Amino acid sequence: MVLKIRDVTKRYPGQTAETAVLRGISLDLSAGSSLALTGESGSGKSTLLHLAGALDHFDSGEVEIDGTGLSSLSDSQRAALRRRDVSLVFQQFNLIPSLSVDKNIALHARLGGKWETSWGTRLKARLGLSDLQDHYPEQPSGGQQQRVAIARALAVRPKLLLADEPTGNLDETASAAVMELMLELVRESGTALFLVTHSAAIAQMLDRRLHLRHGTAA
Repeated sequence: MVLKIRDVTKRYPGQTAETAVLRGISLDLSAGSSLALTGESGSGKSTLLHLAGALDHFDSGEVEIDGTGLSSLSDSQRAALRRRDVSLVFQQFNLIPSLSVDKNIALHARLGGKWETSWGTRLKARLGLSDLQDHYPEQPSGGQQQRVAIARALAVRPKLLLADEPTGNLDETASAAVMELMLELVRESGTALFLVTHSAAIAQMLDRRLHLRHGTAA
């Protein structure tokens, strides 16, 4: 199991157990599978995604990534786990303007010591980026920039890919095309995908769906 969340609660200062942003959430996600997280604004979606990626601390329960419990890890150990096993894709592409498309794609994998030229070349070909690799991020279209962000996230061959509204800046046609490619590559690489979306159409493309309401699974 790549991601295991058991009875997790999360409160922010001033909150009680009754008003906590997350209250007893549990889920499992295996390699090569995908889960869409849906819910109204303020339901706890992004908070749960951040907890799943070791980006924030929970108050009780446990989160495990590939069998490693996060509650016992120091901040430096969490950072090392993120570099090695977790990648993120956001609505904002977060590409580095001073780096070419090629160097943006390789960045995370090189930092984690996991860059493989053959896999990077394959990702660029599958995502239609081979002819853009010498361009800079402001030159490609929005859909192409998001494909660069997806290639960067998958170049490290993460065990867990977290995506927060990854196609929110794209039109419906471009969004569907980007998601189809991402899901194909996730299955091919054996990565587990945990995705937050407001789009019912996008959610239906994934293997499973979990809806949050007031911090609990509805």
